[in-house]
Amino acid sequence: MEVPKESADSQDSGPSGYAAARLRLLQEEARSGPPRRSALAELTDGWLNGLFAAGTADAGPGAARGIALVAVGGYGRGELSPRSDLDLLLLHDGGADPGAVAALADRIWYPVWDLGLALDHSVRTPAEARKTAADDLKVHLGLLDARHIAGDLGLTTGTRSAVLADWRNQAPKRLPELRELCEERAARHGELSHLLEPDLKEARGGLRDATALRAVAASWLADAPREGLAEARRTLLDVRDALHLTTGRATDRLALQEQDQVAAELGLLDADTLLRQVYEAARTVAYAGDVTWREVGRVLRSRKARPRLRGLLGGQKAAVAERSPLAEGVVEHDGEVVLARAARPERDPVLPLRAAAAAAQAGLPLSLHAVRRIAAAAKPLPTPWPAEAREQLVTLLGAGRPTVQVWEALEAEGLITRLLPDWERVWCRPQRNAVHTWTVDRHLVETAVRAADLTRRVGRPDLLLVAALLHDIGKGWPGDHSVAGEIIARDVAARIGFDRADVAVLACLVRHHLLLVETATRRDLDDPATVRSVAEAVGSPGTLELLHALTEADALATGPAAWSSWRGSLVADLVKRVAAVLAGDEVEDPYAAGDAAPASAEEERLAVEAVRTGAPVVALRADSGGGALGGVGGEGVVGAVGSADAVGSVGSGGSVGSVGSGGSAGSGGSGGSVGSAGSAGSGGSAGAVGSAGDSAGEQAEPLGVELLVAVPEQGGVLPAVAGVLAMHRLTVRTAELRAVGLPEEMPGSVLMLQWRVAAEYGSLPQAARLRADLVRALDGSLDIAARLAERDAAYPRRRGTVAPPPRVTVASAGSRRATVIEVRAQDAPGLLHRIGRALEAAEVRVRSAHVSTLGANAVDAFYVTGADGAPLAGERAAGVARGVEEALRG
Repeated sequence: MEVPKESADSQDSGPSGYAAARLRLLQEEARSGPPRRSALAELTDGWLNGLFAAGTADAGPGAARGIALVAVGGYGRGELSPRSDLDLLLLHDGGADPGAVAALADRIWYPVWDLGLALDHSVRTPAEARKTAADDLKVHLGLLDARHIAGDLGLTTGTRSAVLADWRNQAPKRLPELRELCEERAARHGELSHLLEPDLKEARGGLRDATALRAVAASWLADAPREGLAEARRTLLDVRDALHLTTGRATDRLALQEQDQVAAELGLLDADTLLRQVYEAARTVAYAGDVTWREVGRVLRSRKARPRLRGLLGGQKAAVAERSPLAEGVVEHDGEVVLARAARPERDPVLPLRAAAAAAQAGLPLSLHAVRRIAAAAKPLPTPWPAEAREQLVTLLGAGRPTVQVWEALEAEGLITRLLPDWERVWCRPQRNAVHTWTVDRHLVETAVRAADLTRRVGRPDLLLVAALLHDIGKGWPGDHSVAGEIIARDVAARIGFDRADVAVLACLVRHHLLLVETATRRDLDDPATVRSVAEAVGSPGTLELLHALTEADALATGPAAWSSWRGSLVADLVKRVAAVLAGDEVEDPYAAGDAAPASAEEERLAVEAVRTGAPVVALRADSGGGALGGVGGEGVVGAVGSADAVGSVGSGGSVGSVGSGGSAGSGGSGGSVGSAGSAGSGGSAGAVGSAGDSAGEQAEPLGVELLVAVPEQGGVLPAVAGVLAMHRLTVRTAELRAVGLPEEMPGSVLMLQWRVAAEYGSLPQAARLRADLVRALDGSLDIAARLAERDAAYPRRRGTVAPPPRVTVASAGSRRATVIEVRAQDAPGLLHRIGRALEAAEVRVRSAHVSTLGANAVDAFYVTGADGAPLAGERAAGVARGVEEALRG
């Protein structure tokens, strides 16, 4: 066999020969990366083999029997960087003279020290090695990579096999210890994928984590996702090699002052390119670790549960883990979010966002299999996005801290850049500013996390969350990132389906996201020109409110040095002054209209029927244009349910199918039932949610279906209707309540409730069932609160996001005819029912209600008066607001 020149030189010339050969190898420009590391390990093996042979030769014939020199740790893996230490174990079977073993060790160790190489050494028998490994996890990890160098091969092989068997047998105990060790190290050294001066070995996502994944795989209990992992490990090792060569030191910390030299050594453009490569590799390792440790936890939990279940079931087969629905096509299974068996990603382009939003809101991780299946099968979203896709994105962003792990899972499989192509430029982009804690992309996500805590302060949480995600999107382009970001934000906002007004607000927020903090800290706030300039840039109180919240979220996500109570007070002072300037302008108020709009012909017919029968009338329809669900015949007030002979009562074709299911329309007698998006039975309208017709691109797609309820005016209508909808698992997206006029010849008055609702999952209930429960709720025979509490108790609350507390305020100058009570809270089943009950308990009359659900946030306004029809006095209004807030917090 041909002996490599470096090995021959090292054996022929002793330590000096090895040193010369080592120097030549490290100076070769043609060899780098894995080939150089392998050559360096092979060169070192040859030299140490020679030292071992010389030492045993001096001891006489047969001295090598029962003794072996073994490489462990990084050297055992063949991952020798230029300044790596040598991890060596002199293994003996205990039969040799202890003095002779010690002399042999000295013959090996001292030449290593003489060359100035770092050495981690030990002398043990196989039994001692196993005992030490059992007592010290780090020793056990090193022995898993044991590799024979010289001496008795059988001794090395037997010891390695025994150590591996011990590791596998002790895995249920050792793997939790290893996970805790990794978490402690991450807490000390931070995340490699975001640090400006990262530790390539110790930080989360670094080389030690990659080694830990090898150890998990060796346990046979779980394995890490292999895609990209070997390449990521190679990248980190290459950077460490270059760091050792440029600094001449055994260091793993990539300091700022050395990054340009390291980049040049690797042939990279600059230090930013270097860091981006490091960050990408670290994220691959970190994500693989997250997935692997979840799998380890699942396996260990199942092993613990199995003996108990066998005892309980008398040896029967253990029950399969329950699959709990979270959203359409999405379920929870064994602590992870997976796709339902009936889910079809290839037919449901919104599924990636729906699954992500459901996972984040539940505080659960997306399973690796689900993400990869979605990535492989899901079709691109149309442009503009459907309304549901936009809402699911907002819900994902509003989930708070759990958003991060879900976002990282989507990023790992390339789904984020498919949804938002402009994300590519900010992905893993470092920030050359010591104030910043995160890379640009992670900073944007962290800003959305912070903004989720501030959603109660703004009237449009959806715009705040999307602005948080996009405010630094221009940092991937040359020039002022705010100017570039405004252009990108306009394009992104239009693509995801916001209307022109919202696009303009988002563009303004991105363009001026630094305006408040920079003006507050760098300009004279007593100068009227300063305040006027900010007011002109902002334009409206609503935008000012959003910009204030965005400013705080951005600063908090930047780092501890970017925000303080002092900065906060300066910004608040500026906002107060600008708001005063803007208050002199006529700004449109969505809650200002106190008078009811004239009733449409359909609404008037419903109102007349409600008065005639003295009972509620319910109608479901697909859109505001009159396309109805579950109608009778081809025309009329379709899907309405009143008495047996009511106008538009449900007949042979009055069933209501699912909306947005993707199936075809079912037949339902003469009227037909609507089964799917975009199609209807005979006489129905094709205006259902999910329509893919030509008209879909002309206007924003509505969420859910429209529900009209006409009720003779009486107390308790709002909580009754809201409670019935909650009982039937209908999510309220928007709602309005108002009194409608009747023909002059008809006495009395009618409340008209116009709702936009959607099923949490599955199909919509029949209108007849809704009406029956509503009648019972109004006459007191149905205890809605008890039914909702009973249902909540049957389903244990998942550990999800910790939402900010609800906030209830009295809107100043909201209306001259009524007092406006504003409620901002986390959307939840029964929320509107609880608000309605609290208002009823306060003995106020609700003149109108304007409910809006934006992602996971409910922003509701209630125009209330006293029994005399006049607005509430200041103290009483404040008391009503406090009462509602206490009811929601209780």
